[in-house]
Amino acid sequence: MRGQAKSETRPANAKGSSRGGAREAEKEKPVSAGNNGKGNTPSPSVNEPIIRVEDLTKEFQTGSEVIKVLRGVNLSVNPGEMLAIMGPSGMGKSTFLFILGLLQPATGGKYMAKGRDVFAMNRSDQARFRRRFAGFVFQSCNLFEHTTVYENLEFPLIYAGVRRKDRDPMIQEALERVNLTHRLHHPANRLSGGEQQRVSIARALVNRPEIIFADEPTGQLDRNHGNLVMDHFHEFIADQQSSMVLVTHDPDVADRCTRVVHLRDGVLHSQAQLAAEEIDRAG
Repeated sequence: MRGQAKSETRPANAKGSSRGGAREAEKEKPVSAGNNGKGNTPSPSVNEPIIRVEDLTKEFQTGSEVIKVLRGVNLSVNPGEMLAIMGPSGMGKSTFLFILGLLQPATGGKYMAKGRDVFAMNRSDQARFRRRFAGFVFQSCNLFEHTTVYENLEFPLIYAGVRRKDRDPMIQEALERVNLTHRLHHPANRLSGGEQQRVSIARALVNRPEIIFADEPTGQLDRNHGNLVMDHFHEFIADQQSSMVLVTHDPDVADRCTRVVHLRDGVLHSQAQLAAEEIDRAG
């Protein structure tokens, strides 16, 4: 059950990947809601988890030393759920999030998303699935500095093959959710730090993803704007029946999620498990 393969360098695939040629975004067929990039593949039942990982492992090789970051992680996330991952710094929370978002490879384990084995996909299929399935908010905003707010939000829509005539209302809707429609054509490098973070959040929402992966999404915001952003996430998830997995050190942010888990020593623990351990130690 805990047998672990050695770490691989192939991206976002614990079982190997093929190269697959790059395609121009504009040449892709437009995507309709619920299309997962394979047209004929049915969506899972609403009662099934949107993502599920089993015995997920991640190792890094540094010289002769093998660092085991994730040690057989198991997790399911249901539609409409907001899951917070907490834990001490350096425990692999961001690494786990990036594996879920197909931005880093796992070493071993199984990962199902919308009923599909994503580790069995090649690189090209993973990329198509990721851009139509997930939205990302990173600790650093990662905006294109020498472009406008509009262009920053338009890029993922172009990449996903959204028709030009459909882009404007989607961009407006995403900016309305973070109260930044007045910055539509503003240069990204002239925004305040808080505004840049809100633009990155709007960019994560613009494609109406089925799940959002967020790494400290309120970390650069003051308390008031942080609360507003969490309000927007709640509204979006309710409106779109999406899900969210976020990493945070802020207990107030975690309290606003539907479930909280803690990553310690490479294993996920529920709050109930941690409470029981505290009682055992106290006894």
